[in-house]
Amino acid sequence: MSDAEPNQHPRVFLLDPQQLPHTRSRVIEVDEALEAADRQLLEDAELAMGAGPFSVVDKEVASPSGDEHDYVSHSPYWWPDPEAKDGLPFVRKDGEANLDREKADREALAGLISTSNTLGLAYYLSDHERFAQHLARLVRTWFVDPSTRMNPHLQFAQAIPGVCEGSSAGIIDTAQLPSVLDAVALIAASTAWSSDDDDQLRQWCKAFLSWLTQSEVGREEAAKPDHHGTWYDVQVLALAAFLDDRQTGQRIAAAAAARIDSQIDPDGSQPQELQRTKSLSYCVMNLLGFCDLATLAAHFGADLWQHEGPGGRSLRKGVRFLVDTAIDSEWLHPQIEPFDYSHFLPLLRRTAIALNEPEFEARILKLRDVEPAADRTQLLYPSV
Repeated sequence: MSDAEPNQHPRVFLLDPQQLPHTRSRVIEVDEALEAADRQLLEDAELAMGAGPFSVVDKEVASPSGDEHDYVSHSPYWWPDPEAKDGLPFVRKDGEANLDREKADREALAGLISTSNTLGLAYYLSDHERFAQHLARLVRTWFVDPSTRMNPHLQFAQAIPGVCEGSSAGIIDTAQLPSVLDAVALIAASTAWSSDDDDQLRQWCKAFLSWLTQSEVGREEAAKPDHHGTWYDVQVLALAAFLDDRQTGQRIAAAAAARIDSQIDPDGSQPQELQRTKSLSYCVMNLLGFCDLATLAAHFGADLWQHEGPGGRSLRKGVRFLVDTAIDSEWLHPQIEPFDYSHFLPLLRRTAIALNEPEFEARILKLRDVEPAADRTQLLYPSV
């Protein structure tokens, strides 16, 4: 919306609205500490210009409802039963992804989220109008245009052939959707995104929030005792913040500390995630969810960063456990595929800043096969 200025504080909720204008100024002034990351971002943005538009109506499989606007995905770790002639019902192989599921909507959603994040930040830091124009087109296609928009529910997400047409676990498919709302906020100074566009996006988000909090599927996911519950809260809090729904936001934020107490043991371990066949991946993913949860909860008056539960259960302990067991030493828990240590970078940087923990920042230099200077974390969460 063109009445905004890029150097004003954008209305973001996962990112820091106070930090972003400072980062923009540093990029414009060609600060060497950010130069490599900015150069990589612009390269990524040029590639993103050729991506999409993404839409649920383009999937290769039919929705169980017959409505092509319904989002459909398949649970990742389920495979045809080799003992059954028709392969049904599918059987579970934890950590082993069935690539046939890519025929549904999950990949399109991932493309939308990744491309939106790239274009939103690239526009904000460069003022290249075409980045904003393409982002606006992508968001309108997925959320607004009647011919291509997604219906605001996940009733048929993470289906399991022969078992169910959808499951509450599918709500984690949209775990990163809140970042799209921040991306849209970053193009507020552009004429590419209108007040009408914003109103229609808000209508979609209001309907989706209602489904998350009132449907049986949503309530089931809210009760999950692991990363599913964490990322459910992230989505509800982000939508509540975007919609100025203080009642919902305060309710979720007030209960969020209980997530830390139930999921992180006094020694910092995460028992629910450690039992997975990709335990390091899940431990890091869950703590990144807690970073988002803490950032969002602060908008509703809750301080999860400094929270300490029984026995000292805390986000600080959770990160220190991973530093000790996965960075300073060899990970001894199940991890059936190689772990990408770049996923540690935003976790270490964000917690180093929020918790004033220099030791977490120092561990970034120990990450295997990671080049921090060119990573987007340098722009999203600069260390200085």
